[in-house]
Amino acid sequence: MSGKRFTRVAIGVGAMFIVIQLVPYGRSHANPPVRSEPAWSAPDIRVFAARACFDCHSNETRWPWYSHVAPMSWLVQRDVEEGRRVLNFSEWNRPQPGAAESAEETAEGDMPPATYSWLHSEARLSAVEREGLILGLKATLGSGKGQPGHGGDD
Repeated sequence: MSGKRFTRVAIGVGAMFIVIQLVPYGRSHANPPVRSEPAWSAPDIRVFAARACFDCHSNETRWPWYSHVAPMSWLVQRDVEEGRRVLNFSEWNRPQPGAAESAEETAEGDMPPATYSWLHSEARLSAVEREGLILGLKATLGSGKGQPGHGGDD
């Protein structure tokens, strides 16, 4: 590619990057109030969950700098919205469709996702911490009983 053509392409890419910043999706970084949390089986379980899960599965999301820059802002916003919809530790007063599977997904290595752990070193739990989180999620969340809409103690 010639120098002139490379310059045009670079200017075009830069202009596109600037234009996509105008897309409003991905900037709604609202953290609704914490309504209620599960009755954690032990305090350290909540600590592990906060480190590895809360950014996507609670109303206590920490929004990193890149969550303000498109197109990353779009991906982060989508992940948080989906995570909160499936399992939200801050809204335990409503049904949580992902509660019963959370320990299994953590044990299988699906949660937290590798891309999240790669960007957030605090979410990388040691083997002992991971096992504690898995056992704690089972003890705390079990099969979803005790949650509204799950036939437990509403």
